[in-house]
Amino acid sequence: MRRLAGLFGSLLFLASSMALGAEKPATLNIGDPAPRFALPGVDGKTYTLKSFAQAKILMVVFTCNHCPTAQAYEERLKKLVTDYRDKGVAVVAISPNDPKAVRLDELGYTDLSDSFDEMKIRAQHKQVNFPYLYDGDKQEVSRAYGPNATPHVFIFDSDRKLRFTGRIDDSERENLAKSFDTRNALDALLAGKPVPVEKTRTFGCSIKWADKRESVEDAMKKLAAEPVSLESLTPEVLAALQKKESDKLRLINVWGTWCGPCLAEFPDLVTTNRMYRHRGFELITISINQADEQKEVLALLKKHQVSNKNYILGSISKDKLAEALDKNWSGVVPYTVLIRPDGEVVYKLIEEPVNALELRRIIVKNLGSR
Repeated sequence: MRRLAGLFGSLLFLASSMALGAEKPATLNIGDPAPRFALPGVDGKTYTLKSFAQAKILMVVFTCNHCPTAQAYEERLKKLVTDYRDKGVAVVAISPNDPKAVRLDELGYTDLSDSFDEMKIRAQHKQVNFPYLYDGDKQEVSRAYGPNATPHVFIFDSDRKLRFTGRIDDSERENLAKSFDTRNALDALLAGKPVPVEKTRTFGCSIKWADKRESVEDAMKKLAAEPVSLESLTPEVLAALQKKESDKLRLINVWGTWCGPCLAEFPDLVTTNRMYRHRGFELITISINQADEQKEVLALLKKHQVSNKNYILGSISKDKLAEALDKNWSGVVPYTVLIRPDGEVVYKLIEEPVNALELRRIIVKNLGSR
């Protein structure tokens, strides 16, 4: 009975904790003290509030990898660090997002999600000049500060009392910005004056609190349930592919059921398609198997949940396929090519699985902001 009572109590505690976790945390008020933290940085160090004790002013910005708004402010944030470092301003960035709470369709503008390892990759790639800390596992620090979106700035004075909370400026497009709220706040504090506007709205991506994991699980179940089909490659389809004209950025992957590297790259191709397919992107696979091997081809496509447009070579000769796609292609698989809507080939890889990160960076670059 005691064990049952203890189990029941534990379940009640878990339920109440989950309910609390689902509540949106309150944002700090002007005048509130800076909550303490001890978080790992991408540089291998652990940072606390005391790490910045020598700074006259502390700026804490909640941001992340995947959000296009956060990305739009990366260079401006680096410029803020450069412009104010010698004036006694310390800047620290914290990623509040639970990486398991980010859906694949929320990654349409990024090459990376929000895990700690991926933060390290982006920080190095973008050469960030500020501590970039991870709070995605417990999110306790993020809940203490209460950011509304990424990015969200909190500026504290020398006594570590909050003097500004809000946006960096009023436009994702730097050339259209007119209200430089963060700079105005920093300049006022450095001059010993009141901050002119203490609080502004924040625009950006929602914080990925842990309670959103369920929506990710539901989304993955729906993706897994999508129908997988296979069509025979016809001369008409081949002619259309040969024109290399489309209204979408098109990734074509040629493979065979016997090809180990081909099967090894399927998970990356599927994930890539799920990330960008709602943004003018499409994946097309072409199996060079014969028509009587259609059942085996379809089985492998279903196993890997390849729910995009899939073709089997069938009666079309491999020579005709090579002539249509790439006259210099020897016929070795896997063969992967990325083609812009205007027909320009911007990525090509033969005989080895795609490098997912490299490919996604090229996709993001070519999709742009459209």
